[in-house]
Amino acid sequence: MVTSHSSSLAAAPPTTSASTRAAKLFPPAAARRTDLVIERALGCHIWTEDGRRITDFASGVAVTNVGHNHPDVVAAVHAQVDTLMHVGHNVALCPPYLDLAERLVDAVGPDRKVYFANSGAEAIEAAIKLVTRTSGRTGLIAFKGAFHGRSTLATALSASSAKYKSGYQGIMPSVQHLDFPAPFANGSTEEAEVERCLAQLDATFDLVLAPADTAAIVVEPFQGEGGYYPAPAAFLQGLRDRADKHGIALIFDEIQSAFGRTGTMFAFEHSGVVPDVITLAKGIANGLPLSAMVARTDLMDQWPAGAHGGTFGGNPVACAAALAVFDILEGGALDNARVVGAQLKAGLERIAANQSLSYEVRGLGMMLGVEFRNDDGTPATEFVARVCASALDQGLLVLACGPKANVIRLMPPTTLTSDEATDALATLQAAITAAR
Repeated sequence: MVTSHSSSLAAAPPTTSASTRAAKLFPPAAARRTDLVIERALGCHIWTEDGRRITDFASGVAVTNVGHNHPDVVAAVHAQVDTLMHVGHNVALCPPYLDLAERLVDAVGPDRKVYFANSGAEAIEAAIKLVTRTSGRTGLIAFKGAFHGRSTLATALSASSAKYKSGYQGIMPSVQHLDFPAPFANGSTEEAEVERCLAQLDATFDLVLAPADTAAIVVEPFQGEGGYYPAPAAFLQGLRDRADKHGIALIFDEIQSAFGRTGTMFAFEHSGVVPDVITLAKGIANGLPLSAMVARTDLMDQWPAGAHGGTFGGNPVACAAALAVFDILEGGALDNARVVGAQLKAGLERIAANQSLSYEVRGLGMMLGVEFRNDDGTPATEFVARVCASALDQGLLVLACGPKANVIRLMPPTTLTSDEATDALATLQAAITAAR
């Protein structure tokens, strides 16, 4: 006899708040930035269970790059679900899997191969396993302020908050963390910062980690969690030169910055510096779990069967969504991101200039940040927290970033309209005024 458990699975009574239910179900590690309960979304808007419409400039942390529930993505997902939902890429091939890999190679550059996974952290893990296995080296260099994910190896590479590593130090591999150019925070010029940071890398090679023992330099060409800092082209070129000189793999983590976020398909296009390996996730499938590691063919061909694997990577439904994302971006969303992104950046400059704190607006396309500092140069963390809270009260969702959370970051979709940008800037202006 089968006993029904339907009574134990019944929905919680309406009087039980979502936050109360969540506190009983999830650990503090699954904490959220807001208490919003979102029921539906479309474009740059989300609707909560209490009937509020909110303009979403978080995009699921730079994931819904072509807007929530874009009709072309939804159609592609529905069509694929009706045909094939799962294969297992270590079992067999399927058309969306092959089509997306070809699309990625065409976009990144020739003589590349692709490995699919599910998350950014998994793509990072794959990249490091690839370069250490093929080089026979284990040394790794990453940068302060970086965030590469939450798996053990990705956590080791990250350096945006000590709390991410607390309690795990004994199980993480050693990584040398160096300074990332931050002219505004350090009261310096871009040229001087690039020179200083590259000199620090050279000193590390001389004193700490020999180039011959170094497998990879891992860097975000546009640092996300660390404060929305675009890497200067001269800095990336300096890394490229040193990697070439010493036979070190240069890995670009574009988990947050790719798929139109900076107005180009990939952020590295702004510098012209091409990595040996690139990791991709977040916006690749506009909300479905998918990631990719794309690397030089000569490296990938040395990675033997059994050296890595997975069950769900390259899922056909997620790949179908990603193919639709490519079509939308190349069909006009990239151009729109540049045009409306410039409008947003100019608006941010006007708004930030109309208050007393020191500030810097930086970024490209739909990946923009404004950093605030107090008169004494310290991070204006409390001010930024008040701005974010006031903006949400007024119907605009924005998030903070940076080690001291003193940077407001804007991550709207590439499909944002000029009118939507104007409205959001007006709300942000009101929030900054209220937070003074």
